[in-house]
Amino acid sequence: QVQLVESGGGLVQAGGSLRLSCAASVSIFSANFMGWYRQAPGNQRELVAVITRDGSTNYADSVKGRSTISRDNAKNMLYLQMNSLKPEDTAVYYCNANIAVYNYWGQGTQVTVSS
Repeated sequence: QVQLVESGGGLVQAGGSLRLSCAASVSIFSANFMGWYRQAPGNQRELVAVITRDGSTNYADSVKGRSTISRDNAKNMLYLQMNSLKPEDTAVYYCNANIAVYNYWGQGTQVTVSS
């Protein structure tokens, strides 16, 4: 069974940075794509960033230019570097992986940005 475990969330002041990590229990080498999503209270879960197997990336307009998604296939890790954080970035951030046509989710990590 595939498990994804996020870490790196926390409380940070506006303008600060955080690096989220996602550890996969299986090899992610063949993962079609992996991504980060977030969900704020009262809102739907939304895509933050995605990275494909060949390393192509795509970002939500709200984080473009402030965030970088990356993956380390050798370590089975997914990362999200977030800079210039804003209060509106406050949410639970979830790791997602598409492996062999199945979709997997982590349990989420809370990011809170204070103004």
